[in-house]
Amino acid sequence: MITIRLDQKLEQQIENTAKNLGLSKSELIRKSINEYLSKLKQPNAWDIGEDLFGKYSSGLGNLSSDRKELIKNTIKAKRT
Repeated sequence: MITIRLDQKLEQQIENTAKNLGLSKSELIRKSINEYLSKLKQPNAWDIGEDLFGKYSSGLGNLSSDRKELIKNTIKAKRT
């Protein structure tokens, strides 16, 4: 069991929200804490692939803007 002290404004917000959702204050707080903790545990996409991003970089910063020209040059080089 945990005892927590809240300021009056926050306690009133919890009471109103719980009433609107048809939950007890304790149930609302339990669900809120569970949701918060589950979000903390889940790594985001950057954390998962951080070691892979840029690993095989070409060193060219213009790949998206000059893609058509780069493809033409690659095809020409293969034909000759």
